[in-house]
Amino acid sequence: MSPASLLVLGFDGPELPSDVARLLSQGLAGVCLFADNIVGAEQVRSLCAEIRTAAAPLPPPLIAVDQEGGKVQRLRKLGSNYPPAREVGARGPLVAREIGLAIGKELASLGFNLDFAPVLDVDSNPANPIIADRAFGSDPDTVTACGLAFAEGLAEAGILPCGKHFPGHGDASLDSHKALPVIEADRATLWRRELLPFQAAVSAGVPMFMSAHCVYPALDPYLPATLSRALLTSLLRQGLGFQGIVVSDELHMQAIRDRFSPEETLLLGVEAGLDLFLYCGDVEDNLAFCETFERLVRDRQVPLDAVEQSAARVMGLRRKLQEGPQGVKGLAPV
Repeated sequence: MSPASLLVLGFDGPELPSDVARLLSQGLAGVCLFADNIVGAEQVRSLCAEIRTAAAPLPPPLIAVDQEGGKVQRLRKLGSNYPPAREVGARGPLVAREIGLAIGKELASLGFNLDFAPVLDVDSNPANPIIADRAFGSDPDTVTACGLAFAEGLAEAGILPCGKHFPGHGDASLDSHKALPVIEADRATLWRRELLPFQAAVSAGVPMFMSAHCVYPALDPYLPATLSRALLTSLLRQGLGFQGIVVSDELHMQAIRDRFSPEETLLLGVEAGLDLFLYCGDVEDNLAFCETFERLVRDRQVPLDAVEQSAARVMGLRRKLQEGPQGVKGLAPV
């Protein structure tokens, strides 16, 4: 078992770097593509095919993208232009499912198998600088209905959905790309508002959640959710019964990078219950992160049973991808 089996990496430019291809052959869980990786439709298809080939004969790696609609859609160069979630939420779950299906079909045609969507955050703070119209609305019931419908559309097209950002980023007053938000809501409010869509998504079978780089003092006064065992294990797994994959939000965001070294991030993340670390630096940075993880595992500084459990979950997911669209439909709500 390679520690790389718990990593999803980004890279610069439209071509697959040889070092990332090598890591894929050694078990790297997957890659995440951004706008600078995308030049044209045929180029993206070729790149995704090359990523899958590099991982063979292992099951298909995760090939992820953030394609929400509105301000967050990485395929603009290809002419994609889907409405923001707030507009979709105002039109209801049937439209949300149609949009999810349309996005899913486009992603599948290009070779992706994972969309870091839907956003399950509730837009409860009008001053939120990062969520706003990325949320389906300010009402938890609307977010729940439309978020699950969007996930159903993606799954119908053979694309894995990933609900984000657990346990809810909508009440933040800071952008976690630039600072560490603190969500001051009490426990009762969090359960009534932030957690409602995620609780429903667990029951519906959404297979993956992305963590929030936010601190929730009512649940853990010290650590952001991404690195908090109280949130990812005690609350999400033991409290809500989630059995799927937990992936971090991108770890170069300043909420994490300014406060935790790569070593601390890995140590705390494994202990917290992360299954996948999303790390999107340049190739040299990525290699250093992988080497740090390998050293921690080799020196038994991280709990090996937790690493092995996460690796088994991720490989199980990849085996389902090997079954094609039917494998995805078996994992996600349809």
